[in-house]
Amino acid sequence: QVQLRESGGGLVQAGDSLRLSCAASGLTFSSHVMGWFRQAPGNEREFVAAINWSSGDTYSADSLKGRFTISRDNAKNTVYLQMNNLKPEDTAVYYCAARPGSGLAYEGVHYNYWGQGTQVTVSS
Repeated sequence: QVQLRESGGGLVQAGDSLRLSCAASGLTFSSHVMGWFRQAPGNEREFVAAINWSSGDTYSADSLKGRFTISRDNAKNTVYLQMNNLKPEDTAVYYCAARPGSGLAYEGVHYNYWGQGTQVTVSS
């Protein structure tokens, strides 16, 4: 059974940093791509970043490059999202997702597995 468990969300002030974690189990990690998405109230789900677990190749949303970084720790079966210089518009529920294969897809429809999400709230 595939399980993705996000953690690390919280309430922070503008300019602060947070690191989200996604602990994964039940996957053949070398053959999956992991992604981060977010969804703010009233908005559609938005792609944040993806990483090929095997190669470490990454792809990030252009609007977030320079502030958000995705990485993984193979030994801990965990994917991270480092978020710096947070802004109020970053407030959303952040979801971890997984898809088989090697393509760094940015559309959620291509991801088979999803976590429950973790809330990030940035105050001004």
